[in-house]
Order: sequence, then C-alpha cells, then structure tokens
Amino acid sequence: MKTPRIALVTGANQGLGRALVEGLAARMEADDLVLLTGRDERRVADAAREVAQRPATRAQVKGRVLDVTDTDAIERLADELAALHGGVDVVISNAVARLLPQDSQAERADEFIDVSNTATHAVLRSFGPVLRTGGRLLVVASSLGTLGHLDHRLHHLFDGASLGQVEYAVESWRTAVHHNTAAEAGWPRWLNVPSKVAQVAAVRALAATRRDRDLATDTLIAAVCPGMVDTATSRPWFSDYGHAQSPAEAARAVLDLVLAEHVDPALYGELIRFGKALDWYGGTPPVEQDSMLTP
Repeated sequence: MKTPRIALVTGANQGLGRALVEGLAARMEADDLVLLTGRDERRVADAAREVAQRPATRAQVKGRVLDVTDTDAIERLADELAALHGGVDVVISNAVARLLPQDSQAERADEFIDVSNTATHAVLRSFGPVLRTGGRLLVVASSLGTLGHLDHRLHHLFDGASLGQVEYAVESWRTAVHHNTAAEAGWPRWLNVPSKVAQVAAVRALAATRRDRDLATDTLIAAVCPGMVDTATSRPWFSDYGHAQSPAEAARAVLDLVLAEHVDPALYGELIRFGKALDWYGGTPPVEQDSMLTP
C-alpha cells in the first residue's frame, strides 16, 4: 500500500500560497494530506474549509495555525509531523510580509526579514531533516534572488556560504539597516533585493550538504520564482499588470515541479523559473528600484 503523502504550505490563506494548496489538493490522492498554514486562526480555518469544499479537491485539507516568525513553532511542527507521519513529502515556504510603497523600509526591516529570511532558515533547518525520500522542499523567492543583483562587495557573504554564514550575513545586514550604515556597505535600499538573494543562498547552502544523496532518491531542494503574480501583496508595486499571472496560473509551474516523477540534476539547489534554473551570478545591482517586487 502506498504511504499517504504529507504536504505543507506557509503563507497559504490567500494569493499564491492558497493557489498552491488548491493545486496540491486537486492533484494529490485521497489519502494524502495538505496542510494550509497561516498565523490568523479564523482566516486559516475559513480558507481550509473553502479549499476542502472545492469540487476539484481530492486530498484531505486541514488548516494549521503557524506564525513563521516563531522559529520554535516551526521546529515543533516539523517534529510533530515526523512523529505522526514519519516525515513530510512537500514543504513550500511561501510566507512574505506585505510592504506598501509608502512604508518606511527601515522601520519595517525587522518584520520583513523575520518573515522572509529568519523563517526561511528555520524551515530549512527544521524540515530538511524530516523530508522523506522523494520529497520536495521549495522556497518561493523571485528573480531578484540571483547574486548579481547585489553590489560586488557583498558577494563573498553569500557565494558558497554555509547556512550559518548566510544567517550571519542577514543579521549583519539587519544591524546595518538599524544603524543607518547599509548604503555605505553596499546594501540596496529596497529590502526585497538582499532578502531574496539570502533566501536563495540559504537554499543553496542546505542543498550543497546533501546533493548526492537527494539526487539518488529523486529528492529536490530548490528556490522557485513564480513570475509576476497579481496578488494583494504585489499589486501596489506595479502600474502595468498586462502580463501578470493569476495565482492559479503562477502555481502551475511550481506544482509541476513538485509533482514531477524525477528530479533534473540541473535544477537541484538552484533558483528555478518556469522549469529552468536561473544563473546564480546573473543580474545587475539596482540604482534605486521603482519596484520592490520583481517577477
């Protein structure tokens, strides 16, 4: 008998996260379980119920409150799923802090870094060890996550770094923002640029420690770029949505990656956009971005 699969998506009340849950629930089997997580109990319960009632839904869908800024809660959930189910098969780290154009980047830095980076590190550290053979551990980033988008003075902090070194670099950046020394050190003003690079660097760091073993078992650890998505989080940053995807459209390529039978070695540990790996060294540092969110 086939072992039921366990999937978990963070930041899944709405937008891309919810679309990923809907897609997993529709494409997985009846005995499989998809956990829709978020930090608001009512919104989690409502979203999980609505997804469960969709005609296309096949798998079981349950809501689970998870505040990703609580790293202990992430660890507890990973331990719980390991104890109950022997591990997890799909983890998609998707949570992001909503930031508006009029918000002060410096004043929102802690929340943004905690949700996008500290939480990513905790997901990788906690769920990497309990990822079952053939599993998928994905972090949703963006095309800004390639190293070339940072000033060359910062490249050594992330290129070839261990997960601990990435964590140290992120905290150094946070301190520089608070001390108003970030610009002179080469950090861009927009939080999304170093945040996305750090996310991809963290994925690369974990993947480097287990590449051969994972590829031998068709297990995938990677970052994904869904492209421009029309969501409440991204809409304030763009004036032209002519080429934006709906969340369901953007989820499709990610789900194809999750549910593929075999792992392409060229994609392992990389930032993947529409099924292809982006060049880690690509990109150019922004002078001053007009947009925090780039597909």
